[in-house]
Amino acid sequence: MTTLDFLLLSSAVSTAWGYGWVAGQAGVDSSLLREARYANHKRQNSCPFNPDHKGAAPYSDTYPYTGAKNGLPGSQKGGIKVPADGDTAHAYTPPGANDIRGPCPGLNAAANHNFLSHDGITNFNELVDAQQNVYNVGYDLAVLLAVLGIQADGDVVTTKLSIGCDATSRTALLPLLGSQPGLNGHNKFEGDTSLTRTDYFLNDGDNYSFNGSLFAEMKSYADSVSGGKFDLNALAAYRSRRYDDSVQTNPNFFFGPLSLLLFGAASFLYELFPSYGNAGTPDLATMKSFFGAVEDSSAPGGWRHVPEKIPENWFSRVAPYTNSDVTREILAMYLQYPKLFGGNIGTNNFNGLSTPFGIIRDGTLPTEATASDVFCLLYQLGTSAVPSSLSVVTDITAALLNFSVGKLNPLFQNQGCALKPDQTQ
Repeated sequence: MTTLDFLLLSSAVSTAWGYGWVAGQAGVDSSLLREARYANHKRQNSCPFNPDHKGAAPYSDTYPYTGAKNGLPGSQKGGIKVPADGDTAHAYTPPGANDIRGPCPGLNAAANHNFLSHDGITNFNELVDAQQNVYNVGYDLAVLLAVLGIQADGDVVTTKLSIGCDATSRTALLPLLGSQPGLNGHNKFEGDTSLTRTDYFLNDGDNYSFNGSLFAEMKSYADSVSGGKFDLNALAAYRSRRYDDSVQTNPNFFFGPLSLLLFGAASFLYELFPSYGNAGTPDLATMKSFFGAVEDSSAPGGWRHVPEKIPENWFSRVAPYTNSDVTREILAMYLQYPKLFGGNIGTNNFNGLSTPFGIIRDGTLPTEATASDVFCLLYQLGTSAVPSSLSVVTDITAALLNFSVGKLNPLFQNQGCALKPDQTQ
């Protein structure tokens, strides 16, 4: 077995299975990939089941927020109080024992306020609507994130997705076709070096629970780098530290091109989470609420976890946070501390990926890369992965494989990106 075979097998090869360019690396035996994929699914913990699935609380003429409904664009006009005064349907409701929550604080908070299904089983329309109505995420970015999440971890037929653990019996049209791990699925939408979650292989498969020690470390970077603000400079430095820690401690560390989304997610802390978004202050009080962090000297790192909550008297970002905006932040954060794409073959033994992918060459984004380049790379990432429902050989039609193309092509037209043909039309 070559060293890269070992890397792929030992680092939950769902990412490699999703990207043919990895399987094409010199020395990779692609017949090993499916076996490793099943091994990863077996590590998923049992998933809570809530028989009372109600769907997200409906929007009304009295409380329309941006007016986003049914997966369609809203007004893109934010600066709205969320939840609105008097909107009891979206009042904070902590999750019960049978409700699913996962590694994404923003989605957990949305579910706790019933902007997503409270049991944690959501779908494309809910995801697109909630991102716009709660955070004033631009329609284009809301669609991209929903597509990436469903394609990687959900079902492209039902468009259902678990925001946490594997709930295939509730998300899949035909559960026998394969497992859909939800957002807890490793090296898919979720990846190593999370801001506040431990790497999958360092925590017995728990890559979704809040880690108080990591929250404390993130806070220390905000304090030392930016005077207490969780801004671009603080998050760039902290993301660099998380990467270095994983290289040094995680023998199965994997950092593929989809890990660029980790930089985008980090930008949410200062672009979306503050009241009024980028016009507000990304302070500790805000992060405590969205991350569900409570000071407790007896807890690891001095922080314990409670359910995530939208802060009191909170207003959404005024201007929409679009694909163009997030690509600029991804590039700015990455270029402060450039990192190699690739993975460990044993502890502190990193191998960079040599196969070109989009603008990535020699395992890195080039310093001359532009936000437009990253924009098109996100399209490529969004239209290259194999849906997790295709984890066994089936005769599923090509229409399913074109789920992402059909959703994304209208949003990426005339943007200078090479678009793939939509075979569903």
